[in-house]
Amino acid sequence: MYSTRPGLILAFHGCDEAVCNNVISGRAELIPSENEYDWLGNGIYFWENNLKRAWQFAEELKHLPRSNKQSIINPAVIGAVIDLGECLDLMDSEYLDIVKETYRKLELSSQMLGMELPHNKVGKGSIDLVLRNLDCLVIESLHRRRLPLSFDSVRGVFWEGEELYSNAGFKEKNHVQICIRNTNCIKGYFLPRKLNAAHKKV
Repeated sequence: MYSTRPGLILAFHGCDEAVCNNVISGRAELIPSENEYDWLGNGIYFWENNLKRAWQFAEELKHLPRSNKQSIINPAVIGAVIDLGECLDLMDSEYLDIVKETYRKLELSSQMLGMELPHNKVGKGSIDLVLRNLDCLVIESLHRRRLPLSFDSVRGVFWEGEELYSNAGFKEKNHVQICIRNTNCIKGYFLPRKLNAAHKKV
């Protein structure tokens, strides 16, 4: 009954400048990610209300080897106006229960078939579980079990990076991430503007 999220949100996507220009001009669309390690399953990823983190991510990808399909030459950020629609919101207890139950069923199935489920792993040079093979499998399995009624988006909060200070409950890369599965949720794109210091912030 309360799975839809009212209102529009602003979100940001880090990418290469060429991709940004093509999307903004209408010559291209953002391509959904289909990696086995995607944190929230397959879809187009955005940082909710977090322009700086989108820039950081684009800069991080710039330093990957050129052979990596996610590498970026000139970092850029696209802003998007998004309606989450029917959202698998992982900050909602009801949906966390569904994810937990989906994992339980996957675990039982894998045991019956004598197969091992994948694991989430720490990435190279990272302290965080950035390779989320298990989480991706669970969420994609949840979507398949729910067909033909599918979620438009997935939303999750992540505590990532170093502690802000000793014994802190906050980390330097904390963020809310959005995964868009239904591209009709994206109502428009824009180029983020810089704050005009001559006027008050609104």
